[in-house]
Amino acid sequence: MSKQNIDHTTDHWDTWPMVKRIVREAVRPYIGKIVLALLFMVVVAATTGASAWLMDPVINEIFINKNGSMLLPVGAAVLITFALKGFGNYGQAVMMSYVGGRILTDIQNRLYNHVMSLDIGFFHGTNTGKLIARFTSDVGAMRSAVSESLTGFGKDLMSAIFLIGVMFIKDWQLAFIAIFIFPLAILPIARLGKRMRKVSSNTQQQIGEFATLLEQTFQGVRHVKAYGMEEYESSRVGKLVDYIFQLNFKAQKVRARSSPIMETLGGVAVTAIIVYGGYRVIEGSNDAGGFFAFITALLMAYEPVKRLANINMNLQAGLAASQRVFTILDLEPDIKDKPDAKALAISGGAVRFDNVDFAYGEDGENNALVGINLDIPAGQTVALVGQSGAGKSTILNLIPRFYDINNGSISVDGQDIRDVKLRSLREATALVSQEISLFDDTVRANIAYGRTGASEAEIEEAARNAAAHDFIMQLEDGYDTIVGEHGVKLSGGQRQRIAIARAMLKNAPILLLDEATSALDTESERHIQTALAHLMKDRTTLVIAHRLSTIVDADKICVIHRGKLIEQGKHEELLALGGAYANLYNLQFSEEPGKTPTMVPNQD
Repeated sequence: MSKQNIDHTTDHWDTWPMVKRIVREAVRPYIGKIVLALLFMVVVAATTGASAWLMDPVINEIFINKNGSMLLPVGAAVLITFALKGFGNYGQAVMMSYVGGRILTDIQNRLYNHVMSLDIGFFHGTNTGKLIARFTSDVGAMRSAVSESLTGFGKDLMSAIFLIGVMFIKDWQLAFIAIFIFPLAILPIARLGKRMRKVSSNTQQQIGEFATLLEQTFQGVRHVKAYGMEEYESSRVGKLVDYIFQLNFKAQKVRARSSPIMETLGGVAVTAIIVYGGYRVIEGSNDAGGFFAFITALLMAYEPVKRLANINMNLQAGLAASQRVFTILDLEPDIKDKPDAKALAISGGAVRFDNVDFAYGEDGENNALVGINLDIPAGQTVALVGQSGAGKSTILNLIPRFYDINNGSISVDGQDIRDVKLRSLREATALVSQEISLFDDTVRANIAYGRTGASEAEIEEAARNAAAHDFIMQLEDGYDTIVGEHGVKLSGGQRQRIAIARAMLKNAPILLLDEATSALDTESERHIQTALAHLMKDRTTLVIAHRLSTIVDADKICVIHRGKLIEQGKHEELLALGGAYANLYNLQFSEEPGKTPTMVPNQD
């Protein structure tokens, strides 16, 4: 079971190591397009600088000297400058939009593939809503930070460089005065960035809580309404939404605090330039055109410099989201293939437990199984019975390596399951449980899940053998009927028969049945029993039974009590023994005096 939690992001990840990792893992594949975007940004920056430069001939030649011959050349230069700037803006916007979109897609694909490689224990210990928030809100914030920071840093930095270059060419003394003032903003802006990252991290976490709450209430809406808890749930959502609003508002306030800092410093710089520069024009040491070109460059440079200051805010918000994404990507599954693992070679499907111990939890103190020795011969049916919590489902879950044992060994046809490839092991097993997982797709797609290349004839044959074909054909669209989320449009018995058809189509040699009929009515159970009889034929079958009447003809019945196998044998042998099984059997039928055992080779 994975020992890590996706909320464990308390370790501080410094900005530059995080930026380097984002560049290495998300940005590097698109470096070519980024370079092309940077070239477009150079065009934008150069034309921005040229716009300021052109103020000199406009003022001196046209307005002061009244040189008519300069009207067309200057006008053409202005037109060309703005056209090139527009072209450059379009090019960099398209390139960076593509890069940002691809980064989002790549991260989501990588994140999904990695999550699906993690152990069952990870999903049992992780809220679905929080996990979904990683894929949506966090990855979206990460993409925005990358694309906007790259775009802003590239375009605004180069624009500022070109405009500052114009300033130095026109009047290097005034340029030094202006340049000296803006570095004063670096320290307060950096501090605001750190606060922004913390607030953004808290906001993303609460969005995950919100998604979890929505997922739980929507799935449990029947219980919400049945118990009249609508107002209670609305209150919970209202409080959480209000808290998220407060965090977002706090983030906007932090972001906005950079504005008065930059505006004040900008005002100081412009005032100093106007006073000193105007004095020099008045005394004749500088001409009006050069001064206006300088002022234009300064005012135009102010906006990109101010945006550069805000980039740190956007970057820190994105880094907070990136940290949460990387926390999941850094999780390592405990259950994985050994380097020398080989494909499982099935010769019959015999399963053997040899002195198996297993405990849940990180500390290994919650013992679920102790010293289990169990043989399931190829092609035979072995049933597990016992009270709830005895360890029956744990035994079943260990065969496909949903969890790894602590001691002992489990083998299939003499091969330790830890030495074979997981994919081949799970291809050799089919699971039918009480909790049916159907997807919001067609009946056909749900039956073919696990064998997506199955033909129409194979799907229909599996449905017939599962006693499902007749009711499927009565549905509105037959095999093309959408079953709804978790199969909500079907009855419990219909969902169960779809699951059995899925197992039949997979045609795996090892069958795991986990109380597949305990929640069904008598009529539905009769159909399921018939379907299971087809499914179990010639397969190695492990059955977890709730109603003992369904497993009286099993080849072997094993009684599990507090994680130990205390009795095993055939039905008649165990009854004659007069032990734990006989007590369970007599207790069950004493509670149902009108019911007699049905000798059906099937499970529950």
